[in-house]
Amino acid sequence: MLKIAFDPIYAHPLPEGHRFPMLKYELIPAQLLHEGAITKENLFSPEPLDEETILLTHDAEYWKQLRDLTLSPKEQRRIGFPLNAQLVQREIRIAKGTIDGCYFAMQNGVAFNVAGGTHHAGTNWGEGFCMLNDQAIAANHLLNKGEVERILIIDLDVHQGNGTAQIFEQEPRVFTFSMHGANNFPARKERSDLDISLPDGVGDEEFLNIVNDNVPRLIEQVRPQMTFYLSGVDVLASDKLGKLTLSREGCQERDRIVLKNCKDAGIPVQVSMGGGYSPNIKDIVDAHCNTYKVALDLYF
Repeated sequence: MLKIAFDPIYAHPLPEGHRFPMLKYELIPAQLLHEGAITKENLFSPEPLDEETILLTHDAEYWKQLRDLTLSPKEQRRIGFPLNAQLVQREIRIAKGTIDGCYFAMQNGVAFNVAGGTHHAGTNWGEGFCMLNDQAIAANHLLNKGEVERILIIDLDVHQGNGTAQIFEQEPRVFTFSMHGANNFPARKERSDLDISLPDGVGDEEFLNIVNDNVPRLIEQVRPQMTFYLSGVDVLASDKLGKLTLSREGCQERDRIVLKNCKDAGIPVQVSMGGGYSPNIKDIVDAHCNTYKVALDLYF
């Protein structure tokens, strides 16, 4: 059975001005349930994550300031919204959902987190609406527990996974691959193990050719025992922040390439949803739902 981490706190509460893009966290499972693609049995609500696990990835002083709501106004502006306790609670539940998803993926081949993909959070900073890096936390948890020895992170959000790259820059057991818009946020890029920077306007054919060329090669090269996939839909032509021109069908084929290669190689894959900022919320939700449908078609 496909297991999907979801909790209502993923979408609430958020400050005024940030609620529209967060609506997708409620609408994605609602749409999948409405279409009959999943049932409520597919959904699980993660518990809060313990501090010990958070500190495998994030600096103690940063976490303490985040937990105690004492980050400076400048640090909060870098994150993108004012800090409050419920937002911190949201982040730690998202991270726990990604960890739980890893174990479900080990059982079933694939698992999802409706939220997550908080790849701009580094060891001691938050940025771009990301405070704790869910996939980095989950990867470090697996390594610490001895569950796996080799991990591949595939980040195909339109923005570079700068926090993820920084966290694992000196960690040879984790290979980070980010394919992103060259002229997009963040202005200061970190160094992934493999970065592919795309010029503005790249569409389906070029994008998919690059994914097809690199994903199978990296799986063969890294031989991962777990893969994390960040499947942001801000690559769509309709996205107001993306600067690429993928169609909805191209975005879906991107997901199929990644998931099929992982399935064929017998590698569990945990999927976090990442970004999506199209003005029409339906475009965002439909593209995200397609990722789930690809997984259902391939695995179940």
